[in-house]
Amino acid sequence: MSCPAPAPWLASPTRPGDMGATWRGPGWARLALCLAGLMLSLYAMHVKAARARDKDYRALCDVGTAISCSRVFSSRWGQGFGLVEPLLGRDSVFNQSNSIFGCVFYTLQLLLSCLRARWASVLLVLSSLVSLAGSVYLAWILFFVLYDFCFVCVTTYAINVGLMMLSFREVRGPQSKVKGH
Repeated sequence: MSCPAPAPWLASPTRPGDMGATWRGPGWARLALCLAGLMLSLYAMHVKAARARDKDYRALCDVGTAISCSRVFSSRWGQGFGLVEPLLGRDSVFNQSNSIFGCVFYTLQLLLSCLRARWASVLLVLSSLVSLAGSVYLAWILFFVLYDFCFVCVTTYAINVGLMMLSFREVRGPQSKVKGH
């Protein structure tokens, strides 16, 4: 009796301990999107910290009362997506500013895209889907709970959609090449 074949993304490595991964460039589109997302996340972190020090702080993205990123970032949904504190408590290690999660996500996307391995492509898709679900949830909060508009937030949602599209294109790439077609 033989063992079943491993899942395609876990296929046998080219060298022991290698997991089949080789290095490559992330591509210009993914590099640009990840760097833009990282910069926006760092800016959001700066705005939230400045707002915490000075309640009268006015960020560049604060255009008016209904267009205020600092109000959005300092809302209860700006930390742990508004879900961590009620579930795990205020002192949970996961109750961080959403911008920290953004920094981790964009860094992860950039690093995984530098690996030429099926498992890395699958992780790119999975992390992109999680970011898209988070974007839809936060967009709903932004528009229908806070009744606000945040240029930084909406731009990160668009970046997340772009990264998801790139991830799906990459994971489908090798499968879509059928012999004879």
